[in-house]
Amino acid sequence: MFVLPLLLAVTTITVQDSATAAPRARRARRAPAAAAIAPLAEATAALAAARVDLQMLAVQAPVLAASAAQLQQAAIALPALAVLADVDESGPPEPWAQQDPADSLYRAARRALNRNQYARAAELFESIRKRYPRSTYTADSFYWQAFALYRTGTDESLRAARAALFTQTTRFPKASTHHDAEVLLRRVQGELAKRGDRDADEWLRRDADRIAPPEAAEAPETPEPAEPAEPAEPAEPPEPPEPGERSRGSSCDDEDDVRIAALQGLLNMDAERAVPILKAVLLRRDAGSVCLRRKAVWLVSQKRSPETSAILLNAARSDPDREVREQAVFWLSQVPGEEAVSALDSILRDPKTDPEIQDKAIFALSQQRRSTRAGAILRAYAERRDVPSKLRENAIFWLGQNRSAENAQFLKDLYNKLENPELKKKVIFSLSQMGGTDNYRWMMDIALNQSENIEIRKDALFWAGQGKSVDVADLVRLYDSMKDREMREQLIFVYSQRREAAALDKLFDIGKNDPDRELRKKAIFWIGQSRSPRAAQYLQDLINQ
Repeated sequence: MFVLPLLLAVTTITVQDSATAAPRARRARRAPAAAAIAPLAEATAALAAARVDLQMLAVQAPVLAASAAQLQQAAIALPALAVLADVDESGPPEPWAQQDPADSLYRAARRALNRNQYARAAELFESIRKRYPRSTYTADSFYWQAFALYRTGTDESLRAARAALFTQTTRFPKASTHHDAEVLLRRVQGELAKRGDRDADEWLRRDADRIAPPEAAEAPETPEPAEPAEPAEPAEPPEPPEPGERSRGSSCDDEDDVRIAALQGLLNMDAERAVPILKAVLLRRDAGSVCLRRKAVWLVSQKRSPETSAILLNAARSDPDREVREQAVFWLSQVPGEEAVSALDSILRDPKTDPEIQDKAIFALSQQRRSTRAGAILRAYAERRDVPSKLRENAIFWLGQNRSAENAQFLKDLYNKLENPELKKKVIFSLSQMGGTDNYRWMMDIALNQSENIEIRKDALFWAGQGKSVDVADLVRLYDSMKDREMREQLIFVYSQRREAAALDKLFDIGKNDPDRELRKKAIFWIGQSRSPRAAQYLQDLINQ
């Protein structure tokens, strides 16, 4: 049984396409990105508690916890999934004016929209204001009609949606859907501009110019500093922030969604015009632009221009907001090419870089799977003794996720050079994730080496026992020849994790015949965890003796 694939399986994150989400009438603030990742930690905790040994599973708890933490790191590396203007999926609100003459019409329109009957919904929302122009529902009917038309997707319906949104802005500027209408208008205009609509094209350009004036977008950047020499000492960890210093989202407001929708529309229509504006946004340092910069980083990464890597690297190095820096490093992992690899390498080499940002760079390099240089950089980093051990552990971990004969041999050679037990355990775990007969045989050699630390031997035996490449018959024979009591105890746990009949038979034998009373109790406990009818019969016979 592989633990890592199971962890991955129970922590799948589904990313919904922001363009297909149904909007809402009353705006709710977005939950922080961490909230979307919280189930990951909960699933990991559930996994750790699923088969609790009394003391036996605790032996492997540090390894499992470390692996789960790195999976969580990978997930957190994904930025807030709703990086674009967010629109809730709740759809139109429940009817709130039963005495209103348009109430039944609103209910029918709402029902049609929730059933994805967009053309019908658009007609019904339009009918509300035509038949009952003074209805409570009239102000918001423009927005919902426009949304239904937008989802219809034809040129004609997009132009009708634009007209409805313009009308709402003029006649009902205080409508509850006013903010959503501004965001939707920029999506509609962006789609029309892509289809050659000149009015939409000009409107988007003017809108984007209000975010960053042309002269600011064209301002020359500060030259990049020369690449620093490789540090002799590890970077000092950053000072903990003062309370409230990093209150994420404190400077965010609804206007950011409008701005980012405008930038996305311009980017889809005219990347050459949009990229300089995005650069100008990322050069801003005022507190009010923090949320906008966080989203701009994602937009930059979506257009593969010659400047993409340089823009992201500059944000990773110099932006005062930690989240912007972290997101910039993460998105470098998604930008193919040696420029991105070089940018990530420079982050690892810079002694002034925050260790947390370096950790993100390690992950980003692991995702550059087509680059042989990226792998070489990770291997070189894993060997360095002048960097924090935790970062070396993470480099080793991600090397284990990129399965190759070169990485496997490197990890085995590295193991012989290491003195830190935690780093050695990480090498063993990483090789277990690669799989393969050679790797499992190597782990068994570690387990049988009496000159090794006993905890490392137990780790090696545990992870070797998880792989099908190690014959259960060899594991069964090993028990009687193993003189070390702690290793015998670990073998009992290994047998409990195997599904072959021979492993259960060995537990039966230990539970009945082992001269060590405590080992017999351990074997009986794990027999009790088996779902095999043979185990139930064995326990019943034991009770009836």
